Amino acid sequence: MRALVTGARGFAGSWLASALVESGSEVTSIDREGGSPTGLELQGIAGDVNDVVADLRDYGTLLDLLRSNQIDSVFHLAAQAIVGDANASPIPTFQTNIEGTWVLLEASREAGVERVVVASSDKAYGPHEELPYTEDSALQPVFPYDVSKAATDLIARSYWHTFGLPVAVTRFANLYGGGDRNFSRLIPETVTAVLDGRRPVIRSDGSPERDFLYVEDAASAYLAVADGLASGEIGGEAFNAGWGRPHPVREVIELICELGPSDVEPEYRGTGNPGGEIDRQYLDSTKIRERIGWEPKVDLRDGLQRTLEWYSAHPEVRPVAASL
Repeated sequence: MRALVTGARGFAGSWLASALVESGSEVTSIDREGGSPTGLELQGIAGDVNDVVADLRDYGTLLDLLRSNQIDSVFHLAAQAIVGDANASPIPTFQTNIEGTWVLLEASREAGVERVVVASSDKAYGPHEELPYTEDSALQPVFPYDVSKAATDLIARSYWHTFGLPVAVTRFANLYGGGDRNFSRLIPETVTAVLDGRRPVIRSDGSPERDFLYVEDAASAYLAVADGLASGEIGGEAFNAGWGRPHPVREVIELICELGPSDVEPEYRGTGNPGGEIDRQYLDSTKIRERIGWEPKVDLRDGLQRTLEWYSAHPEVRPVAASL
């Protein structure tokens, strides 16, 4: 495979790039310039990846990159993914997540790319009374980040139905694992707080419920969807991936505190769900299991243990202090 991974310097993208390198694929990354070390450096694969710093909305650069590297497979993970930032400043989120997607898809169409996997999100479904989400559940988002992912989802699938571009969409549960440096998120901040002996500060009362997917399971799901596209049978379709089990935030926090090395108690500073977020979310992953043969392997306890071990081994990326 000659693969382009957008967002490969980041959290999920770097784990996917590592899996591709390990499989023997030639990997090109396109991402914005960010902090150091990059995710590629943390994975130890910076020298194995053609790492390009560019704006995803630059059509000419993208088209040249696809053609010059003879890219046959595109994995589109780049996004502004922080819900709070999207609520505070929606325009950059819409520009990156929506415009970036249509520019990439158009360049992929022009370059004759053989398959494109686009990362949507469970957030694209929006709030629903009936759970778990299935792929047939309506996309009815109400908040800026969620809307941007639903738009990404719809635009991507339109390129199959209109132009025949072999594209499929992934809607994953909340990803977690080592290398996530967005410390406004629940798991990396709680993990680093526990490792540093600080009390985790939680901006809800612990009652919101989420489905969680370990990042290496996510990487294997992206690859499985790409393999499905190669068979020619899943173009234009969406696939959920998660455990299908809702976990209250309080359960996750208490498990991290139990597994961690320090005796700390969390501090809950909120009531109910934080503003601008969905209260309850979890996914039915029957379709990806039956159609493609993918299943998650790393359960929440094992995944959190691995995450604690990763951040323990990488103190250089942990913040001095942070709060949720």
